[in-house]
Amino acid sequence: MKQLSILGSTGSIGRQCLSVVEALPGKFGVVALAAGANLEELIGQIERHHPEVVSVGDAGRADELSRLLREKGIARVPEIHHGQGGMLAVGTHPKADVVVSAAVGIVGLEATYEAVKLGKTVALSNKEVLVAAGELVMAAAKKAGRPNKRLPIPTGAWETASPSIPQR
Repeated sequence: MKQLSILGSTGSIGRQCLSVVEALPGKFGVVALAAGANLEELIGQIERHHPEVVSVGDAGRADELSRLLREKGIARVPEIHHGQGGMLAVGTHPKADVVVSAAVGIVGLEATYEAVKLGKTVALSNKEVLVAAGELVMAAAKKAGRPNKRLPIPTGAWETASPSIPQR
């Protein structure tokens, strides 16, 4: 089973990626999720996928998430991080086979770059990472011995991947 870390899990691509995971039980697991501010969506993802690590945008949201998870009585509370350090914890999770880089803009750039340096397969859903640091990212992939382990995710790819995958 391939283990995923998802940067931008509460956005459109992140949610669609998790729909694919749900539609293909036994094929994928989720070890880490990074979100910005949508705690309600993230809590649902935590309940369904039981990641080991999650990250949110800032310390205040991390505290609020911790409180909300306790109030809901979530049995398996993940390790909670925040900010850039949290994104790095998700992007470099040791059990992740694939890192889905779906965060908006360049907020996930450092975590994506570090995942590439570790030799992880990276699924890119936006062009900003390569526009901002393409040479650096590609050189890191080559140095890690995995120059072809980037999977671009074009807009709409999840919808067309399988018509049987439920849309949210």
